[in-house]
Amino acid sequence: MQKKTKKFSKFVNNQFDFILCITVILLLALGIIMVLSASAPSALSTTGNSYFYVKKQLIFAVAGIFVMLFLSKVDYRFYKKYYWQIYFLSWIILLLVLVPGLGYSVKGATRWIRIGGYQFQPSELTKIGLIIFFAGYLSDHRNELYDFKKGFIKPICFLIPPIGILFFVQNHLSVSLVICIITIVIMFIAGCRLKHFAVVGIVGISLIIGIFGFLQVSGAGEGNFRLDRISTYFDPWADAQGTGYQTVQSLYAIGSGGMFGLGLGNSKQKYLYIPEPHNDFIFSILAEELGFAGCVIVIILFAIFIWRGILIAMRATDMYGTLVAVGITTLIAVQAIINIAVVTATVPTTGMSLPFFSYGGTALLLLLANVGILLNISRSSSKV
Repeated sequence: MQKKTKKFSKFVNNQFDFILCITVILLLALGIIMVLSASAPSALSTTGNSYFYVKKQLIFAVAGIFVMLFLSKVDYRFYKKYYWQIYFLSWIILLLVLVPGLGYSVKGATRWIRIGGYQFQPSELTKIGLIIFFAGYLSDHRNELYDFKKGFIKPICFLIPPIGILFFVQNHLSVSLVICIITIVIMFIAGCRLKHFAVVGIVGISLIIGIFGFLQVSGAGEGNFRLDRISTYFDPWADAQGTGYQTVQSLYAIGSGGMFGLGLGNSKQKYLYIPEPHNDFIFSILAEELGFAGCVIVIILFAIFIWRGILIAMRATDMYGTLVAVGITTLIAVQAIINIAVVTATVPTTGMSLPFFSYGGTALLLLLANVGILLNISRSSSKV
């Protein structure tokens, strides 16, 4: 009985945030429907089975719901005891892609681990691992947060190993940016001083501009590729059959949808015009089939999720719970915002999945696990 109380808290039977839970279920249901619609042509073309992708997604969605409900009963404070161990595992697991027979490359990027018939990106585990670490570390060192070296530079230094591996080993710039944004938000909410962010931000932006300028002059391969994406962003039609292809096809899909869409299942761009339409560009298929009205509904659901996440963070009973809730909410919010911005050509193209919608079983499972932790934090306050 004593061992049980270490993981399952006194508030285990408290009511969790049903509004958040229902919002997640609605997003998940819409996501499954859109994966079915968007993936059918490409699944038929590559596997001979129109339901190949949606069957896998549905299995992981059901498993994810059970994981979410289970973790909603596991005391979130349990993870804090091991935040140092979780930190080291969070970036060491990224190196597993270098293990022969385990690492798996797609389109020149080694970001996946393949075990049996399944593959997943270890960076999905790193995201939640670093959220738990920074929440635990900053709450334990709250008295140092006003000091520039101990309270700002030192926490930032903990980002160097995982970001270095993501950028130089896995070539995963988008996840690197997401993790940096999440860490900055957690540090700001924890109490780090705004002027410290300003100073480091100016230096960081200057370095980025300098690096990209050097890459442009030197014509370095990978840097040149990213610069091509940026130039394509300003005029995707300049190379509509090359670097601007996905963006152009996405805009065609969105424009064709109009106010109320062509109807569920009636997308034309999913017929092998947009590459893998069930992945990063699934929102453009949604816009084509459900129109502006459907897009607004999805955005409102994400807004409700963010609102409930903020409320849970505000009403958490301790600083650690607040920071974990902020981290998870920021993770899902940033991914949704970036994905929608990419498919609408608001920002340069980058590989970012749409939470609850984009195809990816293990990513969906871990996403629902994050929601389970968030729901457990909501149990700690009866006011949510």
